[in-house]
Amino acid sequence: MILPLAFLAGSGVDQLALQMLLVFGAAKLLAELAERVRMPGIVGGLLSGILLGPSLLNLIQYNDLLHALAELGVMFLLFQVGLEVKVSELLRVGKTALLVAVSGVLVPFVMGYAIYIGAKHPQAEALFMGAAMVATSVGITAQVLSSKGLLEHRTAKIILGAAIIDDVLGLLVLAVVSSMGEGKGIDYTGLLTTTVVSIGFVVAIAKYGTDAARIVVPKLAERMRVPESEYAIAVTFLFGMALLASVSGVAAIVGAFLAGMALAEIASKRLHTLVHGAGELMVPFFLASIGLQLDIHAFASGSSLAMGIAILIAAVNSKALGCGAAAWRLGWKDAARIGIGMVPRGEVGMVIAQIGISRGAIGQEAYGVAVFMAVMTTVVAPPLLNLVYKDIAKPAADVPPDEAPLHLG
Repeated sequence: MILPLAFLAGSGVDQLALQMLLVFGAAKLLAELAERVRMPGIVGGLLSGILLGPSLLNLIQYNDLLHALAELGVMFLLFQVGLEVKVSELLRVGKTALLVAVSGVLVPFVMGYAIYIGAKHPQAEALFMGAAMVATSVGITAQVLSSKGLLEHRTAKIILGAAIIDDVLGLLVLAVVSSMGEGKGIDYTGLLTTTVVSIGFVVAIAKYGTDAARIVVPKLAERMRVPESEYAIAVTFLFGMALLASVSGVAAIVGAFLAGMALAEIASKRLHTLVHGAGELMVPFFLASIGLQLDIHAFASGSSLAMGIAILIAAVNSKALGCGAAAWRLGWKDAARIGIGMVPRGEVGMVIAQIGISRGAIGQEAYGVAVFMAVMTTVVAPPLLNLVYKDIAKPAADVPPDEAPLHLG
């Protein structure tokens, strides 16, 4: 450990190189080991953060640099997934996705709130715990399904569609909970504005993004003289959409996904290759960052550990059962796949926990429980997905005949 500490005391370039070496190297090494024992490589990436972080070796502290790299990683991941999903195909599962999203918000929120109220915790903590259990981190599920070549399966499309709706609904839940946690009344005007703007952004891009890209991108690429002009345009579009999404009130990663989806029907094989290469570089930082934010020492007391386990069990079951029940008419196997696919909370749950503690609405113990829940749901999801998808030999893009498109206005 002497060598890393010596480097960490050096220049900013030394720190950057060392942190990237440790995080990227450990993520890829443990991913390789995971694959060798027939586990998804993504599990190794998640465990690398736990290994390097405060829970075990404490070689790396999660900081602004790693946060920035993680944000880039998840944006490229969702952009890459978006390139594999056509708008028309996603809209075909719109009704089921809407039901899954609504159920996947209501059931986890009620369960989280009820557990904390039942344990005699303050109402503010109960509200924030319920909110932390609401949102789904689709990046983890998307990575697993992409690696297995299952993004064309109808359940994958329902999960992706539900996750986008889930993000908007989670944003509204957080807005209400934040107001109540601070002892203020609900700002109905602000809530309505946020709702209209965020939904309007998603609908506009989903409905018109592909047509606009089909007209603009090829003509612009033909006139540009820089190498890899299509890639330059695509990445610029990615960052622009991420920014617009963030400004409109939804997560930047939703903008990244929509950007990829808008380009899906015109993207060349070369663009897919270049985006995949960028993802291979950046995604390990996203995976490791989740584990880096977990500190198991927060569970020194038996009561906090028991609460963490109770919330984890509720978090898994509330999504698996709540979202699965909403998709039950597709058959129990697909319902189970959709329910498990919605389980990971990842960085979304941790962001809500950070908002709660920064505003004094929750204490350190509740914050630790929320982070534990977010990390562990993300760790357990990949092997569970492996299990529920193990009998699928090839993608099945069929959609039930009565599954009408979701009209966007």
